[in-house]
Amino acid sequence: MPNSPLPLVESLVQTLTWIIAGLILGQSALLFAYVRFLYWFRRPALADSECPRAAVVLCVRGLDPFLPACLKGLFHQDYPDYDVWIVVDSIHDAAWPVVNKLARQCKKQNVHVLPLTERLATSSRKIAGMLQAMSHIDDAHQIVALLDSDTIPHTTWLRELAAPLKDPRIGVASGNRWYMPAKPTAGSLVRYLWNAAAVVQMYWYKIGWGGSLAISTNFLRQSDLRQRLAHAFGEDSTICRCARAHGYGIAFSPSLVMVNRETCNVKGVFGFLERQLLTVRLHNPWWWVVVGHGIATTVTLALSCLLGTVAAATAHWNAAAWIGTALSTYWASMVLMVIPLECCARRIILDRGETTTGFGVRGWLRIAMTIPLAQVVHFAALATAFFARTHRWRGVRYQFYAPSPVRVIDDAAEAA
Repeated sequence: MPNSPLPLVESLVQTLTWIIAGLILGQSALLFAYVRFLYWFRRPALADSECPRAAVVLCVRGLDPFLPACLKGLFHQDYPDYDVWIVVDSIHDAAWPVVNKLARQCKKQNVHVLPLTERLATSSRKIAGMLQAMSHIDDAHQIVALLDSDTIPHTTWLRELAAPLKDPRIGVASGNRWYMPAKPTAGSLVRYLWNAAAVVQMYWYKIGWGGSLAISTNFLRQSDLRQRLAHAFGEDSTICRCARAHGYGIAFSPSLVMVNRETCNVKGVFGFLERQLLTVRLHNPWWWVVVGHGIATTVTLALSCLLGTVAAATAHWNAAAWIGTALSTYWASMVLMVIPLECCARRIILDRGETTTGFGVRGWLRIAMTIPLAQVVHFAALATAFFARTHRWRGVRYQFYAPSPVRVIDDAAEAA
């Protein structure tokens, strides 16, 4: 009968509806706890006498658009005692003259600019630069802070990052990124939505973010972290995994929501997502959970769309209505889940005197329309990362295999 679903269709509709409801409830619970943490957590600011001596490491390859702002913020930290090591990929890199010019202009003795000379064949170029800089750190330094060249540190960034490390049980302190693209292109909105989901997962999985991360030198010296990094592709997952293995805690600083205003296209965000997921695959024990979640959500939504189409085409209107309602609820819940994250991020960013960029009604409608694309791009990047044996990042091609998981097989800078 056309108005009575077949038993199989009805059973599938019920099963998928319950799965979608479970996904919504589970994700909502994790989100609520994270938003509560962001909103209520306060850590007293360190007094000057409490600030440990710090070493800050910045590795640069290529001239990122926000590099000058990053350097200016780094050179003018409200912090009593810190040294800066900037490792540029080579003296022929486009960033080399810019970094040196700004370093001279700041007229500070604590800034050191070095070309990358220890070009390890078993790690990413970024990690090779980190290890080279760490070789200059002496016993007086108590923490090592890392940041990316697209991170713009506010004046109290280092003070806030150092605060959790006053507890000797904490080995790693981290902030996280938040995207506020100047232009809401499709690629920028995909990255925005992916990151909104990722920051919640990173909090629960205890995955730090290398763009704003600090480690205690006690942890650095009492562990095999340097050896692990020498054979690693991504630093943040490697550092956090090593910290857990040696009994150190990982702390997040809610005030260190670092805004990124770059715009990108879909091709660019796909490579970015592949690299992020590849790092999880290589170095993080939660990889199979990430894979399972990605498959479960994508398969559930794809089957629901297919079943809804079949039910409508065969005039099984009750089944089509049920699955359509479930999909619409899931879609709406994804938009509603982003709003509290956006509000918390804006409050933190405004509290430190920075400007925020609003989406407006049209922007939020575009975000809602981008959710299916974000799901597809994420799953495609996850599948690519799952099977990847090579990856090109900033002109360097890496290969992944045992016993050393990373091998540099081509470097455009060396060939030039």
